[in-house]
Amino acid sequence: MPNKKIAIVQSNYIPWKGYFDMIAAVDEFILYDDMQYTRRDWRNRNQIKTPQGQQWVTVPVKVKGKYLQTIRETEIDGADWADAHWKAVAQNYRRAPHFEEVAALFEPLYRGRQYTHLSALNRALIEAVCAYLGITTKISNSWDYVLIEGKTERLADLCAQAMGSEYISGPAARDYIEEHLFVERGIKLGWFDYAGYPEYPQLWGDFTHGVTILDLLFNCGKDASRYMRNVRS
Repeated sequence: MPNKKIAIVQSNYIPWKGYFDMIAAVDEFILYDDMQYTRRDWRNRNQIKTPQGQQWVTVPVKVKGKYLQTIRETEIDGADWADAHWKAVAQNYRRAPHFEEVAALFEPLYRGRQYTHLSALNRALIEAVCAYLGITTKISNSWDYVLIEGKTERLADLCAQAMGSEYISGPAARDYIEEHLFVERGIKLGWFDYAGYPEYPQLWGDFTHGVTILDLLFNCGKDASRYMRNVRS
């Protein structure tokens, strides 16, 4: 079997640079949106940097009471949010060196399209970032595969179905992943490390890593790869 690295992660709204570094580090990135939608999480919101500090931009979604809906099932509530988000982005990044170049790619995604479901929105933005950075990793959806029961069992089985030889996991999963379930399928288990990213030129005060990747793109343009590990310029 040829070496093929797989990562399986829920979609996030315009994620931070580490998310894209993981995409670039694997051969197939499976958006795990059959998982439960969680409130006040990264699925439908992220942070931009402003003169007043970090500011949340949140996509309004329909949450059906106590029903445990999946990310895939989660609908976007209305359309006014898109123009408001873009105005917030433009207001706070128009002075960035690469604003016009990057805005030409992303403004049409906010003002030229409408989305009904969160998964579709997140995937469109993720794919746009990958295209800009030259990341060619295959991106698929968890529903492209058969899903079995069991937390780790499902991950290992997804990896096997995708013909993966190595599964790359985020460090937070160390608390629950059962490594032997990968070993039994002949799949190596690796851990992604988000530590040690260098700082880059950034607007508005003290440097912070934990903001949307749009911050890096507006400030550094195609040089963004210099501040990531697995993206090649």
